[in-house]
Amino acid sequence: MKTSLAHQLYHQTPQQAVVSIKNLNHYFGKGSLRKQILFDITLKLQPGEIVLMTGPSGSGKTTLLTLIGGLRVPQNGSIKVLEQELIGATKDQLVNVRRNIGYIFQAHNLLKSLTACQNVQMSLQLHPEFLPQEAVAQSEAILTAVGLGSSLNYYPDNLSGGQKQRVAIARALVSHPTLVLADEPTAALDSKSGRDVVELMQRLAKEQGCTILMVTHDNRILDIADRIVHLEDGHLKSDAANDAVSRN
Repeated sequence: MKTSLAHQLYHQTPQQAVVSIKNLNHYFGKGSLRKQILFDITLKLQPGEIVLMTGPSGSGKTTLLTLIGGLRVPQNGSIKVLEQELIGATKDQLVNVRRNIGYIFQAHNLLKSLTACQNVQMSLQLHPEFLPQEAVAQSEAILTAVGLGSSLNYYPDNLSGGQKQRVAIARALVSHPTLVLADEPTAALDSKSGRDVVELMQRLAKEQGCTILMVTHDNRILDIADRIVHLEDGHLKSDAANDAVSRN
């Protein structure tokens, strides 16, 4: 299966941290309404690592995820993704970073007017190296890998919640991203479907060698993590593994 040039180059060079954040602060609002959301965040994510981020609602988890994904403009500190500093990055630099990131959200965000296969193909439109027939073949292959080979032409309204999330996983992983960011992907699923989804993510990520950062409130899936970090009131509570990584 074809992968992006940036992905290939990254994996051909001595591997640095996929994400490296130092002393990151973030604020919402202006003037008297300005409120600090994230405080002095320092975190590294290593190649192939699965990291779960826990913490109460409103603690800043989704904000941090969107900053790492280049979906929100960082303001203060340093945040490097695939060795690209995002603070002060140009629009083109941000687009290049996003091409190497797969996103999975709590609401699967599938387009109802497109089939499962067409929804997955949408992810490859950011990758001009894929010819149309290659995009179709790769989309069909990844959907088969997530157990939906017989549902390629089904529309979202004809899929269960677990199946929709499998399509979302396929869409995130079809381009073989270096980093996958997942925001509570099991929140709307029952226990079995949620477990199936995260085990599927774990298996495919390990096969592709990508890093996963997953925000979750689901204590049933904590055992899949290589490391767990906790965010509370905008402060990241480091664990022993993270302390060791930060010193390297």
